[in-house]
Amino acid sequence: MSNADEPLYPIAVLIDELKNDDIQMRLYSIRRLSTIARALGEERTRKELIPFLSENNDDEDEVLLAIAEELGVFIPYVGGVEHAHVLLTPLETLCTVEETCVRDKAVESLCRIGSQMKETDLNEWFVPLVKRLAAGEWFTTRVSACGLFQIAYPSAPETLKTELLSIYSQLCQDDMPMVRRSAATNLGKFAATIEPAHLKTDILPIFEDLTQDDQDSVRLLAVEGCAALGKLLEPKDCVAHILPVIVNFSQDKSWRVRYMVANQLYELCEAVGPEPTRADLVPAYVRLLRDNEAEVRIAAAGKVTKFCRILDPELAIQHILPCVKELSSDSSQHVRSALASVIMGMAPVLGKDATIEQLLPIFLSLLKDEFPDVRLSIISKLDQVNQVIGIDLLSQSLLPSIVELAEDRHWRVRLAIIEYIPLLASQLGVGFFDDKLGTLCMQWLQDKVYSIRDAAATNLKRLAEEFGPEWAMQHIVPQVLDMINNPHYLYRMTILRAISLLAPVMGSEITCSKLLPVIVTLSKDRVPNIKFNVAKVLQSLIPILDQSVVENTIRPCLVELAEDPDVDVRYFANEALQSIDHVMMSS
Repeated sequence: MSNADEPLYPIAVLIDELKNDDIQMRLYSIRRLSTIARALGEERTRKELIPFLSENNDDEDEVLLAIAEELGVFIPYVGGVEHAHVLLTPLETLCTVEETCVRDKAVESLCRIGSQMKETDLNEWFVPLVKRLAAGEWFTTRVSACGLFQIAYPSAPETLKTELLSIYSQLCQDDMPMVRRSAATNLGKFAATIEPAHLKTDILPIFEDLTQDDQDSVRLLAVEGCAALGKLLEPKDCVAHILPVIVNFSQDKSWRVRYMVANQLYELCEAVGPEPTRADLVPAYVRLLRDNEAEVRIAAAGKVTKFCRILDPELAIQHILPCVKELSSDSSQHVRSALASVIMGMAPVLGKDATIEQLLPIFLSLLKDEFPDVRLSIISKLDQVNQVIGIDLLSQSLLPSIVELAEDRHWRVRLAIIEYIPLLASQLGVGFFDDKLGTLCMQWLQDKVYSIRDAAATNLKRLAEEFGPEWAMQHIVPQVLDMINNPHYLYRMTILRAISLLAPVMGSEITCSKLLPVIVTLSKDRVPNIKFNVAKVLQSLIPILDQSVVENTIRPCLVELAEDPDVDVRYFANEALQSIDHVMMSS
């Protein structure tokens, strides 16, 4: 083969791979399309590779998806934006396939290419493509067309704009629900590119048709358009056209539509202003909070804090708080969980007095909920309430429940409490902590669940950092060392872990006098797992202890472990001995 042909040889191979029976080989070749294009050059890519891809009738959706994705970033390989239109043909073909994800990716790539094309090229190539797809016999082409109007419309001349608006209106009344769904989904993006005058005359009638569709799947997508259109319209137009639709939707016969309203409602409040919110949207939201479908109540409960933030505190206390009380004892655990995940955020909104009088009893009932996720949600957000009512009141009202939860039967609840303890300790102060929570921290070291024991060891380290080594020497170290003779080796491992975490906080002197002798004793344990963990702990202590201690105490202990019958013990002991040698050489 001549030298001139050599660069083309791999290209021939890759094009052959595009026809290979093995799907993985075809995918590999598609992922290398940019390499093929660079080797072919811009002109040959336009004249040979792109037509080849247009004619490629691969029946594997995975391959078609990869082609649609690659073509979206292909403009540099066909000669820049002047030649971008050549990429439209293969993507137009992909817009007609049955698989939704392929069509969506083809539309995404077309939008990306169209947004870079020149105005004249858009009108010459892109707009006719949109019109062809919108007039297609098969519903898939019309579904794809709906996502392209936002690119075709802005640069089109006035006559074409009128035609495009007319075509979109027809798509919104298409016989196929899938097409109407696509039109409803893309209405907000299309509306954002349209002049304000056309919004009222052309888009609002289209929107009103979609809101009265007999398919709930179309109506619920129209709900999303409410928020998007609301932001584009003047407040008075929003009140006149969008507000009545939302109020009707909040009473729609389909729970899916009401669910979407519950998710979108607070965004509309910003668009319509305070007075219509108070008069119309608050009653609609209260209806959703009391809906007979649990899914709707879940969505509404999850937005309760966001909704309260845009209301006056008096309105929230008068209208929303009674519903919150009802939801806190809802028959569905998922509703209570959704409420618990956001209710703590209401404290800063309502203020100190309302939180103490109204919210605290709700917090207490949720803290005692039978469903662990509900309890977890409350525990993890306690700091938000603390900022409003202060630690004294928090400790009086909620601490008994927290202590109760520290022994909860669900280990994840216990874990959440442990992770909250250092923050609680810093807020309560050392005296209060010793009285109420000190014994709990020690109990957790002997929990049946490993994650709890491990978190308890880390918790002791964080408490020692918070209250200082002297406090730890008095309240933590003696109790930890007392547990070292526990008959179960897993608990002895936990104590070893706690010692290794405490050592850097306690400092060299206490580690030498109190902690190191215990570790050396454990090196003679009968369980190999304990012994190799001793080797690991000793290795971690090398940097914080004096060289004389390392040589006189740690090295002899490790030398003994290096001759242990167990292979793992020998391995970790030798690793630690190498660390000592390394430190000695560097010093």
